[in-house]
Amino acid sequence: MIGRMTALVCAAAMAWAGPALAQTGMPPFSSMTVFGDSLVDAGNIRALRLGADPARGYVEGRFTNGYDYTDLLSIAMYGAPTTASLAGGSNYAFGGARATSTTAVPDAGEQVATYALAVSKGKAVDPNGLYVLNFGGNDVFAALESGTPAGYASDSAFLESAAADYAAAVKSLDKLGARNILITGFPVATLGTPLAYSLEAEGYLTSALGALSLNGGTRLMRYSYLDFFGRVQANPTAYDLPATLILPDPADATSTCQGAKALPSCTGYFSIDGIHPTAAIHRALYNDINKQFGFGLPAVPEPATWAMMLVGFAITGAALRRQRRGAMA
Repeated sequence: MIGRMTALVCAAAMAWAGPALAQTGMPPFSSMTVFGDSLVDAGNIRALRLGADPARGYVEGRFTNGYDYTDLLSIAMYGAPTTASLAGGSNYAFGGARATSTTAVPDAGEQVATYALAVSKGKAVDPNGLYVLNFGGNDVFAALESGTPAGYASDSAFLESAAADYAAAVKSLDKLGARNILITGFPVATLGTPLAYSLEAEGYLTSALGALSLNGGTRLMRYSYLDFFGRVQANPTAYDLPATLILPDPADATSTCQGAKALPSCTGYFSIDGIHPTAAIHRALYNDINKQFGFGLPAVPEPATWAMMLVGFAITGAALRRQRRGAMA
């Protein structure tokens, strides 16, 4: 009985999402592969029980209250969100990952190496597929910690290494045969030293990418989080966000969705937890990326419909948790 009810709830939630994002005609890419950190993790960290606790409002293993922008791209092109690699999918992202190989979870080079290993065992590289690289935030956070990152002479040296490693991941994918690569920039936009570090790292990344020799048929798409966040803050209504968009403030616990107890919809909030964007910001990200690179995909639904979808996701998650508890009883 519980299984049947869960299936019905899941179907209802996807019914809300499906029509609004259903792709008409041939998708611009025949597949999508994702590498990254918590901004695009589809459940790998949750599978390890290391984060994205649904009790805190995180949905389906994502570090936000709904689907992230890569999920929305996947839904628009193929009718379903991305699937974590630990669940057999092509989303290799892990929350906490860096561009540098300095954490306990698979970082950029290690994620791409895992994909390369699968290729060596027979997995086909899709030259018509989209390959997304989303790293950098955790490298900036590491540089902001007291002292300098272990093994580096300075924070600047660490950020330069992060940019070089990030560019190396692009080169590795290019050598494997990836021909459509989307790379996002360093995203930490908090005023002061955090933003200064992101801008410094962006400069290093520009140099590192410029020095790459890629296949002549490779399309490298570079997307700037800093530019996007600046535009959203300057004119949120242009992205179907409220004019009174609430930005995270470390001095105000109620400036985040979790702190204000505004779950599950997080209406009017930029961040769910002070670090990660809400699903509404991911919706705006999807629309902006879609427009900037001319993917020609349908727009995500308006905020009212989106809020309904988030409620559906929350109900689905609750039903799945009840099912798991019932199975263990």
